[in-house]
Amino acid sequence: MKSGFIGIIGRPNVGKSTLLNAILGEKIAITTDKPQTTRNSIRGIYTRIDEDGTGCQLVFIDTPGIHKPRTKLGGYMTEMAVNTLKEVDVIIFIVDDVSGPGDQYILELLKQTETPVILVINKIDKLPPDQFRSIYDAYDEMGMFHKIFGISALQGKNVQSLVRSIEDMVEEGPMFFPEDMITDHPEKFLVSEIIREKTLLYLEDEIPHGIAVDIERYEENKNLTSIGAVIYCEKKSHKGIVIGKDGKKLKGIGKSARMEIEGLLGTKVYLEIWVKVRENWRDSSFSMSEFGYRKE
Repeated sequence: MKSGFIGIIGRPNVGKSTLLNAILGEKIAITTDKPQTTRNSIRGIYTRIDEDGTGCQLVFIDTPGIHKPRTKLGGYMTEMAVNTLKEVDVIIFIVDDVSGPGDQYILELLKQTETPVILVINKIDKLPPDQFRSIYDAYDEMGMFHKIFGISALQGKNVQSLVRSIEDMVEEGPMFFPEDMITDHPEKFLVSEIIREKTLLYLEDEIPHGIAVDIERYEENKNLTSIGAVIYCEKKSHKGIVIGKDGKKLKGIGKSARMEIEGLLGTKVYLEIWVKVRENWRDSSFSMSEFGYRKE
């Protein structure tokens, strides 16, 4: 048996969570086109067991996008992603274009680590061949990557080739988690993330970064799970935007979230959602801790 921990890093919105979901074949990390959608490190567990009992277990850690922080929350997210570099056996660095200022900062961090790095050029389904080649060559000339892959995380193209390459890089080790486990996050956490994802999608470009979700009630019965959730925003004016005219936006968020949560839990779900204001919570250590953004 081989096993190892794999860190997934990159700028915001390059497709880190989409890649994790593609590797696992199931959705455990929320994805939107909004930068900084991922706020916590999400651990996804890939396990392959062969008929002879041999195999491999890879624990992938999807990190928040590394960016210049403007709030305490942003600082927490960036610090978490940077610390991942010290804790893993292999690093996947995802890009989708030639190196810009955000990538340069990450490259400088990678130069300081001895952990092998795989460069992944994502979204090749949208890149003309000559553009892909110029991106490939620019990074290849740096001479700091173990391998370079072009993939489409959204379409799953070349994802399995990437996984096989990582399997070759890790050493013999124990299984850290049961074979049928795909994440070590509790269902309550996944539920809060689903609600936050639907809120981001419904809000489009309105106030996405000031949104937090807190699960206040989570009661499991045989055929029904009852959930009470609060969507927090930072300003009173934002509360009306989240609720929408005649409550239509909040109803849409609730319906969309409930349907996905029922698929996750495998039971009927009774979901109640309220909207409350917690001014400037992203710069409040107490509020960040309350909402689950805390240092381990």
